[in-house]
Order: sequence, then structure tokens, then C-alpha cells
Amino acid sequence: MHLGLDYFHLGRWDEAVQFAAEGLDLCESHDYRFFAWYFHYIKAVVAAVRGDAESSDALSEEIVRWATPRGVHGARFFAAHARTLAALGGGDFQTAYRHTCALNPPGTVAPYVPIAMWGAMDLVEAAVRTGREAEAAAHTAAMRASAMAELSPRLELLVLAGEALTAQGEESVALFERALSLPGPERWPFDAARVRLFFGERLRRQRATTQARDQLALALRSFQQLGAQPWVARTAAELRASGQSAGTAAGPRPAALTAQELQIATLAATGLTNKQIAERLFLSHRTIGTHLYQIYPKLGITSRAALRDALSALDATAEES
Repeated sequence: MHLGLDYFHLGRWDEAVQFAAEGLDLCESHDYRFFAWYFHYIKAVVAAVRGDAESSDALSEEIVRWATPRGVHGARFFAAHARTLAALGGGDFQTAYRHTCALNPPGTVAPYVPIAMWGAMDLVEAAVRTGREAEAAAHTAAMRASAMAELSPRLELLVLAGEALTAQGEESVALFERALSLPGPERWPFDAARVRLFFGERLRRQRATTQARDQLALALRSFQQLGAQPWVARTAAELRASGQSAGTAAGPRPAALTAQELQIATLAATGLTNKQIAERLFLSHRTIGTHLYQIYPKLGITSRAALRDALSALDATAEES
């Protein structure tokens, strides 16, 4: 479980999903039903940042449906975090604000809820983008007043980014620069790329166009490498607004699939379910699900419905080469 969480923050999303699948298999085989929600969360949050909002929402709903009658409130907080990221990626900032407030009331870093610190910057972003400046400022102040910035460079990055989002002019620029000058921000590529996107947006609005393009180009490259398609699209749009072509803004070039991945993708494209594919290939249905999570970003897609067209494009590319 902890390896899966760690690998999510480190941007090693395929491996995070593999750990989640292994964890779910262990829960099933040993009847450890309580622990399954942790692994559903890992899969939900990876699906969210990759743009598979449908899968993420289904997994989050499964967590809530299981946790609510049992009073497992912590599990519901994790589901809210996944839903927040899915909404932020899709640009639905009102929905993101609603979900993140369920995790973390504005102006309070909820005690005894570690994930409240992970989602603190999300609340500030959603508040700023929906015109809730007072709530954003209150939450930034609460983040600074808490001890979270002292716990790790990653959490300090989130605190400084929140302060930068609520500051103005040169103060905002200085805070973004401080955030990105912390030791090794690229160790957490998704967090760092989001901060660069915020910084690039702020610089462009201050008409520091060249510097904005530099930050946006770095953010775009990171999002593409991660397969974070919603953020690829957002960053590409911001780059175009700065007057620069985003080049591969639609997403990374389709990557080569392994023979097994190609076989699974082809079967899934015909409409077979994970269970049906598993029966044909003598694998578990969760293994099939894990492979599909790895296949989608390689093909530059976010859902099963796009598999047929993506495989056709892959065939065309192979013929051209």
C-alpha cells in the first residue's frame, strides 16, 4: 500500500497501479476486505490524473459505497481527493472545490487526516479559479501556520505554491521561484509540473512572455512523460495563448506496445470485458485491468472507447515507417 502511494507521488504511475492490483489480489485471497479501499484509491487517483474520469469516479464511488455504512470516514476523504483531481484536470473547478472542501474545510488543515495536506494546494487552486479569493487566502494562511511545510520538501512545495497563487505581482513571482528552487522538486514530477503551469500562467498574465513559455514548456514535457492528458491539454492551450506552438500538445507519440499488451488491447477493442479477456488469456481480470491502465497512456488515450481508433492509428504509423 505504501509503495503504491509513494510511486504515485514519484510519478511512477504504472508501478503504482501494479502494486494496487497485487494488493487487491492479496485482499481477495486472504479475505482482508477492509484494506481493499486503499488499493481502489491508488487506482482511482492514477485514473484521475491520466484523464480516465469515468474509471476514477467508479472506483471512488465504490470506496464511498463501502465506507459510508461502516463509518470509515478516512476512506471517504481519499475518495474525495481522487474526485478533486479528476475535476481539476477536466477544468471543472466548481466541482473540484466542492470535493476538496469535503476533504478539507477552507482555512483549516484538518487534523489527523494526512491526506488533507496532500490536497491543500488543490483547494487553493479551485478557490482561486472560482473567484473565492478570501477562502484561498484563508487556506494558504492555515497551510503556513501548520507544520506541514516542515515535514518534507514536497509539502513545502505545496505550501509555497499555494502562497504564490494567492499573492500578486513580484511577490507571486518570488514565491513561485522559491518553490521551484527547493531541493529536487522534479522528484515529484506531477506536483512540480503543476506548479510550473501555475507559474507560467501568472507570468503570461504579467506579460513576461519568454519566461512564461520556458515554464510552460517544462510543464508540458513532464505532463506528456507522465501521460497526464488533461494537464497536457491545459498546458498546451496556455502555450498557444502565449503565441508559441505546443508542438506535440495533443499528447505524446504512441509508444510501442509489448506483444501481450497488443493482444489485450485488440481484444478489449472488440468489446470483450476484462473478465472475458482474462479467461481467454488465462490471467486474472485484475491483471487485465492493470495492463489496460498501462496501455492507455502509451496510446495517448484515456478510455476503452478510444482503443479501436488508437490501434488503427498505430497500424498506420507502423505502415508509414
